[in-house]
Amino acid sequence: MSIDLSPIHNFLRCETPEAWLTAAVKQQPLLLIDHANCEKKAASTAINLIYRHVENFELLNKMSRLAREELRHFEQVIAFMRKRGIEYEQISAARYAAELRKGVRTHEPGKLVDTLIVGAIIEARSCERFACLAPLLDKELGDFYLSLLKSESRHFMDYLGLAEKAAGEDISARVDFFLEKEKQLIQMEDEEFRFHSGPPGHAS
Repeated sequence: MSIDLSPIHNFLRCETPEAWLTAAVKQQPLLLIDHANCEKKAASTAINLIYRHVENFELLNKMSRLAREELRHFEQVIAFMRKRGIEYEQISAARYAAELRKGVRTHEPGKLVDTLIVGAIIEARSCERFACLAPLLDKELGDFYLSLLKSESRHFMDYLGLAEKAAGEDISARVDFFLEKEKQLIQMEDEEFRFHSGPPGHAS
């Protein structure tokens, strides 16, 4: 299966650091636990948008499909965990998404536009990381991560398209604002390894 990831690479401002990839390969149980958490959160975000924006039929349809796909991915990840004897422990969230959302405006439609832009960025980064990780993992897990690329790249495009329509104007300045923030978070060292963390710091 070949997926053109050039739109995602052209969108994001940096690649995942090699140090993060090295840490991910060494900490696969933690990688899978946090990946499962990310899928749950992605579904929850989509469902929250469905509740808040019942007037937007395009958003309702795309977020409904997205939520179903993310929950299916969650089921697949926990199946891998169970098969590999990985206990599903409670772990703290990465700072990544919370830091990105600090920049979201509090008034509408700005709040919706920014929330959708942040969703697009998170999906794009997830897709980029799956593609980077796949060749470094065992074939079973690597093939699974490659199988996620098509839906994750579509989620990225759906979020971005919905943001443009919700704004009704050029959103490039807002996209630039969040992409610069995302670049800093991806390149900045993190004390704890997570799916969306930066490269490991000395405490990792």
